[in-house]
Amino acid sequence: MSDKYKLTNETKEASGIKLFRIQALRSFGDVKAGDLGGWVEGVKNLSQEGDAWVSRNAQVYGDAQVHGKARVSGDTQVSGNAWVYGDAWVSGDALVYGDAQVHGDARVYSDAQVYGDARVHGNARVFGNAGVYDNARVSGNAWVFGDAQVFGDAWVYGNARVSDNAQVHGKARVSGKAQVYGDANLEKTPIYIQGRRYWIGYCGEPGYIRSGCECHTISWWLENVEDCAKENGYTETEQREYRLHVCHIVAWMRLYGLDK
Repeated sequence: MSDKYKLTNETKEASGIKLFRIQALRSFGDVKAGDLGGWVEGVKNLSQEGDAWVSRNAQVYGDAQVHGKARVSGDTQVSGNAWVYGDAWVSGDALVYGDAQVHGDARVYSDAQVYGDARVHGNARVFGNAGVYDNARVSGNAWVFGDAQVFGDAWVYGNARVSDNAQVHGKARVSGKAQVYGDANLEKTPIYIQGRRYWIGYCGEPGYIRSGCECHTISWWLENVEDCAKENGYTETEQREYRLHVCHIVAWMRLYGLDK
């Protein structure tokens, strides 16, 4: 098949590198022949195959690659050896660089940054001022947003949410429906139990346990767990199960000095 775009004579510089505006030579996806796109250093940066496209003021340079059906738009910069592929979108003022990869149906946008050897894939979302870097992995339906940071060898996956000023790092694993927020700082995997009705666990704030939308101190849970369960329609057996989960989590928190 013929080339889908060309480099125009319109140029600019980014980090001392000469970039060229691109223009579609034929229609593909939602791009029409003649449409002007964003900026690349050369044809090495954007595949001539598939529906991948760089639009608006987005810049792709260095040895970075965009291919598949990926979209890079807005004022995004993709550089270094980074790859954006599959059906992934990178937009807004996001930065993807180093050896990072964004793929699958992942979305990285706003002022988010993904770099180092980080991977963002699946249906994951990274946005706001969030950062994912080092060897971190964000996948599944997980969201990392706000000013949250995921780094080191940490993994965030499933339906997990990491937000606000939270930090997840080291070899921590955050998964399921776990929520890490506020100023939480997790270097170890938090404990998380999926009960018959709701999940319950420790999600980064010492002295506190969360279940669904309920977040209270250890003493509150020990005193009120059955009443809370009754209010949510738990059977007597489920109430006893809930108590067992709370006691197990409290014991774990005390073991690691997270009860105060």
